[in-house]
Amino acid sequence: MRFTFVLSSTRLGNLMAIVQVFLAFFLLQHVPSVLSQAPNTEFIFNGFNGSDSERKLILEEASIFKPTGALRLTNNSHNVMGHVFYNQSIQMIDRTSSNSSNASSFSTSFVFAIKPPNPGPGGHGIAFTLSPEPQFPGAQADHYLGIFNSINDGKASNHVFAVEFDTVNGFNDRVDSKGNHVGININSMTSYASEPASYHTSNTNKEDIWLESGDPIHAWIEYDGLNKLVNVTISRLEIEKPGEPLLSYGVDLTSIIKEKMYVGFSASTGQKVSSQYILGWSFALNSTQAPPINVSMLPVIPNEKNSSNYKPSTILLISVFSSVIVLLSVSGLFVLYRRRTWDESLEEWELDCPRRFRYRDLYRATKGFKDSEMAGVGGFGVVYKGVLPNNGTELAVKKISRNSIQGLREFAAEIESLGRLRHKNLVNLQGWCKKKNDLLIVYEYISNGSLDFLLFNPPNGFVLSWEQRFNILKGIAAGLLYLHEEWEQVVIHRDVKSSNVLIDADMNARLGDFGLARLHDHGALSQTTNVVGTIGYIAPELARTGKPSTRSDVFAYGVLLLEVATGRRPIDSTTFILVDWVMECQELGQILEVVDPQLGSDYSVEEMELVLRLGLLCSHNQPEARPTMREVTRIFNGDENLPETAFSSSMDSRWSGRMTSRYIEAASCSSFGISFNSIDAGR
Repeated sequence: MRFTFVLSSTRLGNLMAIVQVFLAFFLLQHVPSVLSQAPNTEFIFNGFNGSDSERKLILEEASIFKPTGALRLTNNSHNVMGHVFYNQSIQMIDRTSSNSSNASSFSTSFVFAIKPPNPGPGGHGIAFTLSPEPQFPGAQADHYLGIFNSINDGKASNHVFAVEFDTVNGFNDRVDSKGNHVGININSMTSYASEPASYHTSNTNKEDIWLESGDPIHAWIEYDGLNKLVNVTISRLEIEKPGEPLLSYGVDLTSIIKEKMYVGFSASTGQKVSSQYILGWSFALNSTQAPPINVSMLPVIPNEKNSSNYKPSTILLISVFSSVIVLLSVSGLFVLYRRRTWDESLEEWELDCPRRFRYRDLYRATKGFKDSEMAGVGGFGVVYKGVLPNNGTELAVKKISRNSIQGLREFAAEIESLGRLRHKNLVNLQGWCKKKNDLLIVYEYISNGSLDFLLFNPPNGFVLSWEQRFNILKGIAAGLLYLHEEWEQVVIHRDVKSSNVLIDADMNARLGDFGLARLHDHGALSQTTNVVGTIGYIAPELARTGKPSTRSDVFAYGVLLLEVATGRRPIDSTTFILVDWVMECQELGQILEVVDPQLGSDYSVEEMELVLRLGLLCSHNQPEARPTMREVTRIFNGDENLPETAFSSSMDSRWSGRMTSRYIEAASCSSFGISFNSIDAGR
């Protein structure tokens, strides 16, 4: 018997239509959820041989030991650092939730070894890190493990999560100073949780591990984004992962890390040294378990010792002969190095710049740009204190790294012009120097540091008196008046803020850091269209036009007036905006409620009200409503009264929604590549 199935074209068309409807329904139900999932990142290195490892890793003072394939972070040298990062940033913040954003779960597994040159103590250790960038600018060796330095240690702006495997005792006598321990660190070398290095053999028993034994150690770090929990486990390589972690610490990384982070390792040595290796590494995002490392494929730890069967006399002869050869070689290399270092190749136009310093002089003045000579660290550059050996002049040298020297000639021309500025309330710009792609800007050294430091981080409970604050504000007004009206050209500073106001030994204010300044002739308009500055001090019109003016400097000065009077930063959180707060108190007739509590009642009510009202007027939403700096100085000196109409009810509407709209505009502009960071060169 035979059956024949016949499907007409009409029925076929109907069937295809049904299939299409079903597929459309399926896609509508399932595709959005798939697309909304956070991207997963996963990788594994069973050793680091081959081009694939070098292509996917960023090595900084670290190397892959050939032919074994071991990744060496440090060798047996004193005070060195080594870093390695996976070359792609990882989306660490999960934004799939409609209500909030959370740090994603992740898991990493790695095998490391710390091998001293001889049996006994070595240093200093290895740390697994999550950091915003694949580098740690200004980091120090020894106890800082190549991650932080004495200035930025403990600052929330680091956005660094680390798990340290520390081998050396003593870090400023802190709680985690015990050597041979594992610690969980957040933005600091102070561990939030730590335990002596060991692993669980049962629920009640633990067996110690000597981190610097030179033997490979297996480590697992897991973060549960749902339960906000970090688990750290270690064991000997030949032992399976223990069932109970060594460390469990509850922490929400959402407020600590940034949306995109780099994963990697950092290690350092100090007076004690070790060769520190990573033998294998795996990582997985949005997973409770990283890919398992194939232990059989891991490289052996290199043997860096040289054995010898020679007699002692032969060894002595070889040593003497080798020493002579080495001395001759070093002498020759030193001569070549000095020639390459000091013989600066100058372009013809550089020879005509009288304010150009020689690199060798600045190098000697800062003792070779030693960490001990650092006076400050910022994203735009590092500032070093220097003393010229020929005359003992103290200098502040800002070392700026630039990706390109395009426009350097124009930059130097502006430095030459700004170097002619001379006013008692300005930091004198002494000159500049170019070394390859580095720019060095030289200022006079100001002993008491910044106004920001004295307001918010004063030494030994020091509090700026109202008399000192009032004189500082008058001094900055005089300095800005000189820049805007009294010099041969108009100088727009573009970054007036408390951290750029320096206080000299006589407690006089000196406005500094002209790295963003722009010049134009009197009667002409500025042609600059880059928006730079610091959020909180940026005038609202800059977000719309991008054109700075003397009025935008006045706006920033107005914010500075309010900051000094209230002791509050321009933006303390996402909800607090200083100018809005002071304006609200002014409208309620409670203007003195904003006075810095540290002053108590020790201030002039008349002067305080003048500063607060003048601050509101200078930071007015409309540029034309702001006074000029000449009018500001006349008001300070009592030669002109503060206009009462500035605070009438008819004018209050001009503040309505002012800050909210300003920052909405700023945020929208940032999507077009405009920078609002004060460290952006913006040239």
